[in-house]
Amino acid sequence: MRPRQAAERGSISIWLALSSFVMIFLVGLAVDLGGQVHAQQRGHDLAAQAARTGAEEVQAGPAIEGRTLAIDAATARAAAQQYLRAAGVTGTVTVTGGDSLTVTVQDSYRTKFLGLIGITDLGVTSTATAHLVRTLGGNPR
Repeated sequence: MRPRQAAERGSISIWLALSSFVMIFLVGLAVDLGGQVHAQQRGHDLAAQAARTGAEEVQAGPAIEGRTLAIDAATARAAAQQYLRAAGVTGTVTVTGGDSLTVTVQDSYRTKFLGLIGITDLGVTSTATAHLVRTLGGNPR
């Protein structure tokens, strides 16, 4: 019985070392993927706020006269881009149909653990749209 115990000596140490490495990798993966989700949520929030900021720039004359409600495209793009610059992200702004403004934000999450295997950044793209709605007495027109 003695020779068998000597052959098994240290096998728990190897198993423990490998298991510890796998657990650290899984925790690191969870941290970095969670960070990417947080960056995605932040990107969506920034896109939504930039879209709202841009959509506030309406063509004043027709709106005051009650004829039409339309976004002033040039001013709206500039306002949304300024918001994105102030937030430290890049993005594109598109005005469609005169009453919708779409903002797409590109950002990245700098990894904490995945950098050990060569993945240093995880890309994030978020999009949000703001629509102008004209109401009269609380009812959309």
